[in-house]
Amino acid sequence: MKKLLTLALGLTFGSAVYAQEEPKIKVTGYLEAYYGFDFNKPANNTRPGFVYSHNRHNEMNLNLGFIKGSYESDMVRANIAVMAGTYANANLAAEPGVLKNIFEANAGVKLSKTANVWVDAGIFASHIGFESAISKDCWVLTRNIASDNTPYYESGAKISYGTEDGKFTATALYLNGWQRITRQDGNSQPAGGIQLTWKPTGKITVNYSNYLGTEGADSVRVRRFYHNVYGIIQLTDHFGLTAGFDYGTQQKAKGSSDKNEVLSPVAIAQYRINSKWAMAGRVEYYEDKNGVIINTGTPNGFKTTGYSLNLDYAPVSNAVVRLEGKVYDSKDKIFDRDMNPVNHSATLTASIAVSF
Repeated sequence: MKKLLTLALGLTFGSAVYAQEEPKIKVTGYLEAYYGFDFNKPANNTRPGFVYSHNRHNEMNLNLGFIKGSYESDMVRANIAVMAGTYANANLAAEPGVLKNIFEANAGVKLSKTANVWVDAGIFASHIGFESAISKDCWVLTRNIASDNTPYYESGAKISYGTEDGKFTATALYLNGWQRITRQDGNSQPAGGIQLTWKPTGKITVNYSNYLGTEGADSVRVRRFYHNVYGIIQLTDHFGLTAGFDYGTQQKAKGSSDKNEVLSPVAIAQYRINSKWAMAGRVEYYEDKNGVIINTGTPNGFKTTGYSLNLDYAPVSNAVVRLEGKVYDSKDKIFDRDMNPVNHSATLTASIAVSF
């Protein structure tokens, strides 16, 4: 009887241990090489200052490459990724030292064994917008103006909740600032935001995100309040639509009730011809009359319409060859061609992206 009891206890204990999910450790990576040609032919081979991704002219280069390690168990998760590329040079120029090469570094703990509630802290992808730094995951090769001029990354802490069916998630964030790992010198105020995502079906996503923070040192800081809303609808297996709208305000001066505005609507249509070929078109408009985010120093400020046409070829699921043509048409002559101001900018960009 004693032997049977010992055996039963051993089997029960072994089953309990076996039932627990084993921690998962993964190593993944991404690399995107590109060639861009700006028909305005900038002398320094750098695209206009409001372009941060794929921003080099007439050269083969690395836009983004990273190696990522991740750990995940029932109650704990962590990610770290180090990167290189022209994306890192342009977007993390203000960060000190080795922080310029951090793509992602965060850790999280699940607060409940029954509810999907997590708290995460560190450096993570932005909660604003539907286009990320990973071009392969976007419908169009290059970013729209609003995506390029809102945070790609954030640093701070966040608490998130998701329903069991995965249809709704809500996140509240405490941040160091607008696309900052280290807080701006002289600014003692934290920033924050929320994100609400609803997926009523597998083919529909509706998202609202916002950001509230201050810009500048405490003596002159002004409040920025930014909103982003978008919807993604997969109408058929072949055809999808994305529509988004950004609207932001910023105080004209500390303590003032007067505000400057930024707004940007964007629409993208994608048609998947088959499993290997896809094409997409994008129309966008960005208005920043008073230079809140994009300062031109011209009478009408930044008022620019963009048109993009994109073609993808994916020989295998984890690789894609892309070609995109894009034209900007601005109200003021904010571009340079042969040392003369012009209203237009046209570019052709090709890339090869591989994830592994």
